[in-house]
Amino acid sequence: MTTNLPIKALGFCLSTMLLLQGFAAEGTRTWDGRHSTEKIDLFVVYFVPSDRKPLADWKERVEYYCRRVEKFHRREFGEQSQLTAQMIPTPFISTQDTESLRKGDANSIFFKTLSETDRGIQFQDRRKEGSFPILLVLSEINWRPLDDFFRLRPSEEGLIFEGNYQLGEHFPGATSGGARATYLADRGCGWGLVSADGWRVPYRGSDCVVYHEGCGHTVGLPHPDRANGSVMSLGQYRGWISESWLNQDQKSKLKWMTAETDAENREDLFTSFRAIPNPRVPRPHQSVNLSLNWPQDAKVKRLTVRYQTSIDGPWIEVQQRWDGDSPDQITLGKFDRPTPISYRINTELENGQSEELWGYLQVRIDEKTFPEPRNLSVDLIGPRPESTTTLRTIDQTKSVDLLQEIKLDQAWKAGQWSREDNFIVSPKGYGARLELPSVEADEYQIQILVEPLDAPNALLVGNRSSGNRFTSLFGFVTEQGYLSAIENIDGRNVGNETTHTGNLFQTNRVSQVIVQVTNQGVVMLVDGVNIVDWKGDAKRLSLSDYWQTPNQNAIFLGTYACRFRFHQILYTPL
Repeated sequence: MTTNLPIKALGFCLSTMLLLQGFAAEGTRTWDGRHSTEKIDLFVVYFVPSDRKPLADWKERVEYYCRRVEKFHRREFGEQSQLTAQMIPTPFISTQDTESLRKGDANSIFFKTLSETDRGIQFQDRRKEGSFPILLVLSEINWRPLDDFFRLRPSEEGLIFEGNYQLGEHFPGATSGGARATYLADRGCGWGLVSADGWRVPYRGSDCVVYHEGCGHTVGLPHPDRANGSVMSLGQYRGWISESWLNQDQKSKLKWMTAETDAENREDLFTSFRAIPNPRVPRPHQSVNLSLNWPQDAKVKRLTVRYQTSIDGPWIEVQQRWDGDSPDQITLGKFDRPTPISYRINTELENGQSEELWGYLQVRIDEKTFPEPRNLSVDLIGPRPESTTTLRTIDQTKSVDLLQEIKLDQAWKAGQWSREDNFIVSPKGYGARLELPSVEADEYQIQILVEPLDAPNALLVGNRSSGNRFTSLFGFVTEQGYLSAIENIDGRNVGNETTHTGNLFQTNRVSQVIVQVTNQGVVMLVDGVNIVDWKGDAKRLSLSDYWQTPNQNAIFLGTYACRFRFHQILYTPL
């Protein structure tokens, strides 16, 4: 069961959580009556430890939960409490690695994660007048090692299945998960943490966990006195949030005024739509189907069905055909081996309603034998050896996302660079370059979230140190394989003393690239792995004529024979 942290630990006592008298009847309030919740701003942050990499499709996952909790809150409260879920558009990369975060108990990881995120995104400054702010962190990791896609944890006896598994269906609730939340009455805000088990893999009920921690306990809501299927009780173990509810007495305690229930609202697509595996535990080579439930007289205009068999694998679309207004059942296909499966369905009705639903199942040889991965995830392998890198700690409050400051029509560039929504995409040409907005510090860090859109080839970061320009080269394709290095050192490019061999990127997968330049040297990392840690005199560094740009003081991006999508370019003076 997810846990509401004792408020006493934050300097105030649960005994004060009594409904206060004298407040105006209009609009909802927190459980203790101290703060208005007529408007709630839910800030949702994707939190990634320094030694992990963001999921390639993390935005789609986070946006799904944002939509689900908004729809549920609107259905339950109507206009009396309006919740807006705002996704922070880039992953929050922690200064701490997984091992550091996991030191201590589940409460410890909660406070370390939320404290760092609160400071890092300047949460207090995001408060809007008349709105109750909530910080909800969706973490890339669990409190303890757990492969949440296979639902396995390591032990001395080998891999052990861990998860909430009832009658062949999977629900969130692994012991290693450690979701937490608290209502900070004195600050007038809420903190929530959903660990990887509660959201990364969308089990039936994961959206309940996100609301339970992110929108329930954070306004002071306790668990109901009697257990039931409501979202603040056992909803996460019984179904999607659309199948759950908030107790009438709890809503009344929040100053919600009973209103006429709109019958159409209770029969809409959000409330009625379900997609349940049939059979619940399919066997290899057996057809894997999903049984669907629709609102009465629903006429389906569009239906898109996709699945994946690994958390970082591709989403495979399965074309569907049906007779009549709406299908009772759809198929995902047959699978030749035991495997976990995540599925997602997007649908639109002729009346304009649309909905998205994610779920999860496992193909098993028999109900009691769990699938085992062919390739072990980092949680099943164990922690990586400690890096010998001399990377310095940064002050994230000084970080600036240069991506948002780039004006492509004014910046100097070689090649046809383009902007797509909040991203910038490089051309698939040779020697593409883009000067970044001016920076002043001689010692600095550049942190980039980047995604190759083609077969990976060279990515470069153009740097300067004590007036000397040079590049950090990542993943250049040669006859000897993928090579990375500082270019140039003593006039030598790739092949010099800093050369690293090995592929660093995968097509359509976001990676974190860090270059830190100090008076002592240069450090290069990809996804938390040390690629280069060079110590030396900056006078030894130089920039080849091929990569020159007009502004001799500018730092820049460079790409070679591969399009890269840039999600973030974070500059931090040291």
